[in-house]
Amino acid sequence: MQHTISNGTLSATIKSKGAELSSVVHQQLGLEYMWGADPAFWGKSSPILFPIVGTLKDNQFNYKNKSYQLPRHGFARDEEFTVESTSPTKVTFLQKSNSVSLQKYPFTFELRLGYALIDDCLHTSYLVTNTGTEDLYFSIGGHPAFKVPLANHLKYEDYYLEFDTPETIGRWPITNDGLIDSTPEALLQNEKRISLTRGLFANDAVVLKNIKSKNVAIKSDKDAHGLSFNFDGFPFLGLWAAKNADFVCIEPWCGIADSVNHNQALTTKEGIEKIGTGTTWTRTWKVKFS
Repeated sequence: MQHTISNGTLSATIKSKGAELSSVVHQQLGLEYMWGADPAFWGKSSPILFPIVGTLKDNQFNYKNKSYQLPRHGFARDEEFTVESTSPTKVTFLQKSNSVSLQKYPFTFELRLGYALIDDCLHTSYLVTNTGTEDLYFSIGGHPAFKVPLANHLKYEDYYLEFDTPETIGRWPITNDGLIDSTPEALLQNEKRISLTRGLFANDAVVLKNIKSKNVAIKSDKDAHGLSFNFDGFPFLGLWAAKNADFVCIEPWCGIADSVNHNQALTTKEGIEKIGTGTTWTRTWKVKFS
């Protein structure tokens, strides 16, 4: 099942499975910005990462002297959401914990994904509510895939990513087991741009920590169209594309894959969020399309 919202400038389509954004069209430009989820490369367009981001060491975590198994990026992306509220320009999807989720993640919760179109921007909001009687530990993140090239006459290498502030940061390598290595590799030295090349993601995602910028843009010097992605409030950022696929993912994360040195304890996992009973936690990422 799909749900479409529109404000006259943009239209957005979201699937009920995973509350997954599948299309954003600039109606005045006739331009589609989202990757089409071609299964020959990667059959998704914008999965929600919850209640973990990335991979757990041995695909398990420990909590209160018990071990639990969770696949990479958790389970929310594969579950059906219900539409809780809707208007022409907004929609909110809801997923609740249940007897199945409690077997692999021992917390009761309500997870809401809200989508809103405001002028030429899409706001995507995550709301996590602790409906249990003890603290709730979780990670959450986005994984939207944007078309590159946006213009048919251009190629992938004609585009680049540009931060709003010069950055001196490294990328944190991902091991063959999907874990974060202990030492970063050099990436930017007081620079703002990352050129998009087919080789950039040969060794999996570019994982960034301690970013000063709040925005990253997809741009080309050969075409005026692109987008600006605001990830304020998300301490980690992932960048990724499947091999030879015409997209790039900009992934805002509150949480990160386990490090090679992690002891598998959920409560001390890097980037873990904790909220008390009855509390609602929220973050929003925003994309301005041009």
